[in-house]
Amino acid sequence: MWQTNAVALRARTASQRSGHPPLLAHYEAMLVDSPYFPDELEALPGLLAGAGFEPDALVATHADYDHLLGRLAFPGLALGLGEPSVVRLHQEPGAAQRELRDRDAELYVERPAPLALGQVQGLPVPGSIELGSEELELHPADGHTSDGMAVMARWCGVLCAGDYLSNVEIPMISPGGSLAGYRSTLARLAPLVEAAETVVPGHGAPQGRDGALRILAEDADYLDALDRGDERPALPDGRDTREQRRIHEENLQRLRA
Repeated sequence: MWQTNAVALRARTASQRSGHPPLLAHYEAMLVDSPYFPDELEALPGLLAGAGFEPDALVATHADYDHLLGRLAFPGLALGLGEPSVVRLHQEPGAAQRELRDRDAELYVERPAPLALGQVQGLPVPGSIELGSEELELHPADGHTSDGMAVMARWCGVLCAGDYLSNVEIPMISPGGSLAGYRSTLARLAPLVEAAETVVPGHGAPQGRDGALRILAEDADYLDALDRGDERPALPDGRDTREQRRIHEENLQRLRA
């Protein structure tokens, strides 16, 4: 649904890097965000295990319900969230679960169990966390929502951008988000994109560096048109659809309010 992406990251532990034979190699892995449908979540542990990516931890880039479903696939793991997302969950108790139930009802989705967030671990944003012997950088990414973070894995050249830099969705300013925050996030993402080989948006196709920089520039142009209050701005190729026009109308209404 919505071309939603989940990203498995893996890094060697310190013991392997210190010269242990390959047969003793050990990795730590982390799942960033989540797929949506129950059959995807059911298949995920086996799929990742078969590729040598067995998650030791879960992270969500922000507290929208479609990014919080990792524990339905891995109920024994804690969910890591940026501190702004933890605050959001406390301020909106049960909102993610209600929104998931409403969306499931709309799509006729039946789940074997309801979403239980369980133990939530707050992560420093800006800051970093360890994965094996490597480091994941956590960067603020508000604007789409009031919370949010981007996850940068420099050792493998991957940037998990959250709900930014999508080739299928224009910038969406949800309740709690802001135009100024979105612009600030694009400015923070620009040098990260320059340093990345692959940029994975929350929704849409992963992009190489040049493709992601093009989308970033298009999104900045769209925010300028939104700020001017343009009713019918030119939308980027591949994103000039009826649904994206509807999102634009919602963006205009929120800014006017």
